Amino acid sequence: MNRIDRLSAILIQLQSRNLVKAQQLADKFSISLRTVYRDVHALQEAGVPIIGEAGTGYSLMEGYKLPPVMFNQDEASALLTAAKLMESKTDASSVHHYTSALDKIKAVLRFAEKDHIEEIDNHIAVVSPASFQYERPTELHLQSILKAIANAAVINIHYTSLDSNETTHRNVEPVGIYNLGSHWHLIGFCRLRNDYRNFRTDRIQKLAVTDEIVSKAHPPLQEFINKMPAQREVKKVVIEVDPEIIKYFGEQKYYHGYIKEENEGDCVRITFLCGFLEGFARWFMMFGDHARILEPVELNDIVTTIAENILKKIEESQMLLT
Repeated sequence: MNRIDRLSAILIQLQSRNLVKAQQLADKFSISLRTVYRDVHALQEAGVPIIGEAGTGYSLMEGYKLPPVMFNQDEASALLTAAKLMESKTDASSVHHYTSALDKIKAVLRFAEKDHIEEIDNHIAVVSPASFQYERPTELHLQSILKAIANAAVINIHYTSLDSNETTHRNVEPVGIYNLGSHWHLIGFCRLRNDYRNFRTDRIQKLAVTDEIVSKAHPPLQEFINKMPAQREVKKVVIEVDPEIIKYFGEQKYYHGYIKEENEGDCVRITFLCGFLEGFARWFMMFGDHARILEPVELNDIVTTIAENILKKIEESQMLLT
């Protein structure tokens, strides 16, 4: 990135945040702190009213207005792609707000970028795998939860547990939301259980943002995500399968940590990084008569145990019939 482009990009960063630290700019643009100081000084000399200094951070003077930002075609395409994901992955309220924001962005695009968006609009789609198909609720409460997080406010929810199907009334101090597969999840401190809990937002029947402020500072969302089962230690799994069976794997292979496949004569060798060997073993048994396990040895033991239990159940059923 040349200096002119970098100065423009720094200006955009200053517009998008109340306070930007020099180290953040250095990290984002892969430049030294000394270069950041020189660039900020150059913007100040050009008449941009930047407040702050090294060590504290920079911000634009309140009320300072800049001309509308111009987007290039790649940036316009990225915005449209994000819109498609929003339509597929969020609720009606979030889609409405994003669409409204996108319309405002389109209003400042040049004719070439507007034409570009119209041309590619029907050439981008988000399709969920068959295994993830489900009836998406109209309300996932995402905007209300984010509002509560921004205001450090407690939320009041009526939540129906996935396991017991029991509905409980709780006050929750929200920490953050994340998307996994087809569902959005809320991590929050539940006052009913006096501990942190993971709530699926489509299981929230009612939600209200209260005027009560959260009682304490909570760890960042990423800390909870790092402790999730999907983040545990993984093991390398290598299997060999008959080529004609691979077409039946579909998207499932990715859920089990698919890494690569290699042709080995009359078979295909496939490598996975798996975090749950028993789950992999049960999936493997669907096509196990056309495959063999190379590693780890313990996976063979797990498959053998499951197979023996199945055989035992079959024998018990036959005895009852006779």
